[in-house]
Amino acid sequence: MTFLDDLARALAPDQLLTDHTEAYLRDRSDGTAAATPLAVVFPTSTEEVAAVVSIAAEHGVPIVPQGARSGLAGAANASEGALVISTERMIRILELDSKDQVATVEAGVLTLDLDRAADAAGLFYPPDPGSYDISTIGGNVATNAGGMRCVKYGVTGDFVRQLTVVLADGSIARTGHRTIKGVSGLDLTSLFVGSEGTLGIITEVTVALLPKRGASTGVLAAFPTAAAALAAADAIVASSRRPSVLEYLDAVCVAAITAYDAASVLPAGSEGVLLVQSDEEGRAETDADAYAAIATEHGATLVEVAHDEDALDHVMASRRLLHAAMRAVHGASLNEDVAVPRSKLPALLEGIAAIAAELQLTIGTGGHLGDGNVHPIVCYDPADHDGVASAIRAYGRIIELAVSLGGTASGEHGIGVLKRQHVKDELGPVVSALQWQVKRALDPRLLLNPGKKLPDD
Repeated sequence: MTFLDDLARALAPDQLLTDHTEAYLRDRSDGTAAATPLAVVFPTSTEEVAAVVSIAAEHGVPIVPQGARSGLAGAANASEGALVISTERMIRILELDSKDQVATVEAGVLTLDLDRAADAAGLFYPPDPGSYDISTIGGNVATNAGGMRCVKYGVTGDFVRQLTVVLADGSIARTGHRTIKGVSGLDLTSLFVGSEGTLGIITEVTVALLPKRGASTGVLAAFPTAAAALAAADAIVASSRRPSVLEYLDAVCVAAITAYDAASVLPAGSEGVLLVQSDEEGRAETDADAYAAIATEHGATLVEVAHDEDALDHVMASRRLLHAAMRAVHGASLNEDVAVPRSKLPALLEGIAAIAAELQLTIGTGGHLGDGNVHPIVCYDPADHDGVASAIRAYGRIIELAVSLGGTASGEHGIGVLKRQHVKDELGPVVSALQWQVKRALDPRLLLNPGKKLPDD
């Protein structure tokens, strides 16, 4: 029997796709390699994933896990001759326990759907990646996704309690603890968080939830210089009023979003914009007033306070359009997610501006000032060979700059294929070798998401 014959026996006809697989070739990254897979399968349970992986292992076929393909680093891109395992039909919320404040979901559940289910139970799921309305929990765990509320609540991994993972031989591992504390054995849960499908396929996730937060109040502030915006952000973080959101957009980003979205309310013409929110029960409005005062003290040319959730959602919807707007307006983009210590943000932004000027490129920077994780977006015309080469050079130099400032190549998007060769210097030879030892221990035949995450051995 052939590999495809064995798959056909294990799955229903509508769970196996061998033709017209174009929709499953790649994620939302530009400039990353992708190839036609041998087949795409759509399991509906952990057991079906395990059966499929066992068949692939028997035939030596590489496997590429996919969620919603909303990533920006090529981690979910299909490989030539590989089997793509899509979790798009694994969308059940298996449990939502209000007493223990946990939820267990299948990997294909959308972040937004978990958030809504938690809200209906009087609870709150804090992680909110920019693509939270289309991204999946499994994908978020696989990349350790962050988002706009990280400044107060942390990233996806901070909320993962337990995982169900299908290993490279088809066996099923259940890691972690439902309890808040648990130190029995090695912390394998954290090992799989952020592993981008290279160590196992995440099929179920148990996450911690929090009590429902207070109503948000926010401030939109525009500044004449990026330096003034950064100084105001520093003062906000240093205050006793911890924001739940602290976002930044430079002039290039604001212009692109405004051109892309006619409903945008972002102030055009400013060099730096801050979006600041508080959801602190009982004091969000006074927090917002304090943020507004800080912005004014630091030279803001426009300060608007909104106590209305709909108005805040409208502003944040514009912010979530950042990557789509930059690509639509400028043709194509390489999307960074470097992170540096907050004290190094001025040096990072100044260095990015210098790189853009030297290479004559458009680079817009937005992102999460509150945790030092920003998104320089290197724009280029994919039909311009020299422009593409310049964009690739700029991309690498921004990563080098971030690492030289004590930062990292990726704060939340992951490594995928886009950054593999840029992380070697950051990790160093000893840590790189350790990572490959872990990879080979769990995937000795190197079948799981080959060519992703880890630099060349």
